[in-house]
Amino acid sequence: MKQKILFLCTQNSARSQIAEGFLKTFYRDKYEVFSAGLRPCSLNPYAVEVMKEIGIDISNQYSKSIYKFKNIRFDIVVTVCDNVKETCPFFPGKKIIHKGFNDPAKFSGSEDGTLNIFRKVRDEIKDWIVETFSDKKIH
Repeated sequence: MKQKILFLCTQNSARSQIAEGFLKTFYRDKYEVFSAGLRPCSLNPYAVEVMKEIGIDISNQYSKSIYKFKNIRFDIVVTVCDNVKETCPFFPGKKIIHKGFNDPAKFSGSEDGTLNIFRKVRDEIKDWIVETFSDKKIH
């Protein structure tokens, strides 16, 4: 049986969406993956673009409220930003993991600069996903 994983972030627009995309792509056979946010908004187009660059399409994902999942018991809940870790109401999960990543959407600069920041965060998330979830190392 697949384990249920939920990635939480403030807006569920970039970091949690990227994490969801990687886990679904790499370990779809082991995990049922979801993401949500405290204040959901729209999917960040830069997140979509940098994932597309490496062959992962997250364009059909969308930002969801944590309350959509309030009646689901997750095996693992992962907070990917410090704000959610500090302000999120308790969310049930057999295991809670916090791994904070910088918010690439806060970067202010050129389009090239913004894409580079999103790529850096994307690659950090990818490395962490592989290190943490391959061969179910989190148990």
